[in-house]
Amino acid sequence: MPQPPDTPPLRVVLADDHYLVREGTRQLLELDGHALVVASVEDAERLMAAVDEHRPDVVITDIRMPPTHTLEGVAAAHRLRERHPALGVVVLSNHADPDYALELFKDGMTGLAYLLKDRVGDRSQLLAAVRAVAKGDSVIDPVVVEGLVQRRARQEASPLSRLTERERHVIEGMAAGRSNAAIAAHLHLSVSAVEKNVNSIFSKLGLTDEPAIHRRVAAVLAFLAHPPS
Repeated sequence: MPQPPDTPPLRVVLADDHYLVREGTRQLLELDGHALVVASVEDAERLMAAVDEHRPDVVITDIRMPPTHTLEGVAAAHRLRERHPALGVVVLSNHADPDYALELFKDGMTGLAYLLKDRVGDRSQLLAAVRAVAKGDSVIDPVVVEGLVQRRARQEASPLSRLTERERHVIEGMAAGRSNAAIAAHLHLSVSAVEKNVNSIFSKLGLTDEPAIHRRVAAVLAFLAHPPS
């Protein structure tokens, strides 16, 4: 039997309307004592109540649950983060459409993960995502990232190669989750100079027709998929 880790296990709440999926995920997570499932529920409302009661470190939720089987998991993620800003959330989905990921990340990426459901069987990837969101990092399934990059590239071989050295430093700051002000302080620039570089990045990546937050997330996803050398 595996020995428990020296550090306390991460406390997790699971949400999926299929019992076998919840139970299988629980067993995977608890196999070596690195995670402890404190509640397992079948819909978004019970998920909200379970988080309020147990105050877990991380939530793992299906993207679609009763009653409408649309985007309950994403909506629950947003509501939970409003109530518990430090909570990590992993959303599991059958859909590689980048628009679903953009909807999850529309208010920011910190502590959020979007994984395809077939990753559940890969215990190492699932645990890595749980650990990442628990400490405030973000995770996006590579298949989803690739789909977004292909759509945004607009048939250019490598739009990131068009960025200047300064723009590359700015997008690195964006990928690290820094605000424009924080990027300015880090690079010893004015905030207005950073804003100009950010707008130039959006233009070169073909993101000029998107809402501001979607452009920022899309640019970061493109960078994470193919960081400039």
